[in-house]
Amino acid sequence: MKQFSEAFCDQLHDLMSWRRDVRHFRPDKPVSDEVLATILEAIRLAPSVGLSEPWRLISVKSPEARAKALANFEAINTKALQGYSGDRAKIYAGLKLSGMVDAPVQLAVFCDDGTDKGAGLGAGTMPEARRYSVVSAVMNLWLMARAHGLGVGWVSIIDPVQMATDLKAPDGWALVAYLCIGYPVEESQIPELVTAKWETRDPLLAEIQER
Repeated sequence: MKQFSEAFCDQLHDLMSWRRDVRHFRPDKPVSDEVLATILEAIRLAPSVGLSEPWRLISVKSPEARAKALANFEAINTKALQGYSGDRAKIYAGLKLSGMVDAPVQLAVFCDDGTDKGAGLGAGTMPEARRYSVVSAVMNLWLMARAHGLGVGWVSIIDPVQMATDLKAPDGWALVAYLCIGYPVEESQIPELVTAKWETRDPLLAEIQER
């Protein structure tokens, strides 16, 4: 088993520590095709149940497609705000929860639930494992993007079915993530939701139970 140096492990920890969910992008600084190809290649290295590799991507480029995606977010975001009251509503209203206006690269990441690849291995009792595989692929992309100085924002406040319809995704594709990618306006090790006093991190040991 290949082992890595302590210095590399420290750098890997730093990479994870500096990975943030970015919402503020520099519209004046595009992402080169070469860099984008590099971070997309990281997806291929992700684990997948049965080696099914069920991830499917749609690059959202046209003004029409982006307008529909943004309208989707805005409608669901307005509805979500109505579910909060008091201080929570005030904080929520002040959060920037999408970088869809400025992000130069936008990707809709789907799971092909009907793929024949992998012959169903490992997905018979847990078919959702295919979607977990897609999430692993997203994390690979996220870390590689951060290593190249890029930020990634995962927009989850959307109607996934409507998004699939608007993007004309093939039947059987389920939206897992809508990603905004670009160079961040600023960098921080502190999650924006912590800074905004929306939530705090729990220590890892508090999440481990023994049986």
